[in-house]
Amino acid sequence: MGGRETRRYITVIGATNMDISGTPDFELVESDSNPGQIGRSFGGVGRNIAENIKRLGGRVELITAFGDDEYANQIKQNCEELGIGTRHSVIVEGGNTSTYLCINEWNGDMKIAISEMKIYQKITPEHLQKKMEVLEQSTLVVVDGNIPEESIGFIAENCSVPILAEPVSTKKGMKFFPVLGKLAAIKPNCKELGSLAGIKIKNEQDIDRALDILLEKGIREIYASLGKNGAVYASRKKRMYIPCYEGAVVNTTGCGDAFMAGIAWGLMNGWKDIENMRIGLAAASLCIEQKGAISPKMKKENIWKIIGNTAERMEII
Repeated sequence: MGGRETRRYITVIGATNMDISGTPDFELVESDSNPGQIGRSFGGVGRNIAENIKRLGGRVELITAFGDDEYANQIKQNCEELGIGTRHSVIVEGGNTSTYLCINEWNGDMKIAISEMKIYQKITPEHLQKKMEVLEQSTLVVVDGNIPEESIGFIAENCSVPILAEPVSTKKGMKFFPVLGKLAAIKPNCKELGSLAGIKIKNEQDIDRALDILLEKGIREIYASLGKNGAVYASRKKRMYIPCYEGAVVNTTGCGDAFMAGIAWGLMNGWKDIENMRIGLAAASLCIEQKGAISPKMKKENIWKIIGNTAERMEII
């Protein structure tokens, strides 16, 4: 998968959010105004993956949905500054850009959250039909489970470029089930893997059984993240478990997106299974050591430092 033509790029199709969080200075008092701090950041699975790919040195086009509000302007400006293309996205007149709002306890643990993500229903097969040239000129296409099931089906049936799927959650991940045989690869976590396979995972034997089930559906490669237990790669010819790289755990938000971005970047460079696993796990280890969903240290030089001698035989685009 993937060539070594430097002009090519990855297309990411999925979510971009404005994330707003409030954390009180003291113990949260319900039904009252609490003094504290309010933070804003740019998020969304698709956008996070796109930013990580760009930080690693890859070209990326992001197809998402924006309202015609100020949040859309801020996110688009940020993407422009990063070098992420957004011109092929949907602009919904009168729509609200996807927003995630959470209220935390004083210690940072989430108390309650509300997400407004209906706008992704506008990423329709009709819109994607108009963007087929963009998809077909990509090295690969990354699709996250926030877009409608019929749009996922359209991409799977009509796009000849390798498709890499990000389930996002157990419920949203099921949108990929009808088209597993059309996908080049999928990156589930342990719960998503079990959900797609229709079994409960309690041990390594269950993981192997779930991998067998998905491979029987026709998917070519599975890159499954197992949290603190590392990750497992599976194809019809190979299976391997790889532990996490050591690192101080500061935050786990965004680690899955970093893992996915590392794999996608590796595939774009034409690398294979174990190399992509190492890159993905190294990217996740950079993310886990930083506050926030994106690590400012997400650079290929830092990836090579983590994976060590493995990088010596890996040609960089």
